Amino acid sequence: MTDNSDKTTHFGFETVREEDKAGRVRGVFTSVASKYDIMNDVMSGGIHRIWKDAMMDWLAPRPGQKLLDVAGGTGDVSFRFLKRAGSGHATVLDLTEGMLVEGRKRAEAESMADSLDWVVGDAMALPFEDNTFDVYTISFGIRNVTRPQDALNEAYRVLRPGGRLMVLEFSQLPNPMMQKAYDLYSFNVIPRMGQIIAGDRESYQYLVESIRKFPDQETFLGMVRAAGFGNAKYRNLTMGVACLHSGWKL
Repeated sequence: MTDNSDKTTHFGFETVREEDKAGRVRGVFTSVASKYDIMNDVMSGGIHRIWKDAMMDWLAPRPGQKLLDVAGGTGDVSFRFLKRAGSGHATVLDLTEGMLVEGRKRAEAESMADSLDWVVGDAMALPFEDNTFDVYTISFGIRNVTRPQDALNEAYRVLRPGGRLMVLEFSQLPNPMMQKAYDLYSFNVIPRMGQIIAGDRESYQYLVESIRKFPDQETFLGMVRAAGFGNAKYRNLTMGVACLHSGWKL
């Protein structure tokens, strides 16, 4: 067994031990869980809904498919998937139980209860057998994983042959001036919103910093391919503020 006690990673702009990051991330999302959906709307001006719809458009869910939605939080993506598919099953997995608790309170969760499972788990060590799911999604979550490559490797393992990976994540704008303007907004406005709405400036400061630490589109595409996925591609959303990465277990 490998000793990871001396390995470090980033928690926003802070360097931490790998073994400590998951607990720190869990603390962030436990703190913001009750206001998470409201803050998503406020921070993005509602655009996150358009991004998730674009994700479903590219994914094109089919009846009877089994989805694993990792870092699925309050169930946004799973609800969309089940509505588009018409029938099927979604497993919402998240490291933070508080997020799943909030998801279960939503009206969609009650109406879709027979088609939903809510599981506390780690993206780097999924509690599922090989070749279990048709689709794996992770939305605005993989940048919070301690070792994103391990999460991608696990995604490949639990997908059936012919299964689809779809990652929606904040990314990098190709234009330096636009990136600078976006950074000014992110670092100056979002933490203040977090303080006003969620009573938690520090958690939203971390979330903004974590976006800047995440690999750019081409680098992450290489990681998707390294996990074994074929026909891997990406599409920028809103000029690269967010990005969709897709891959297939061929």
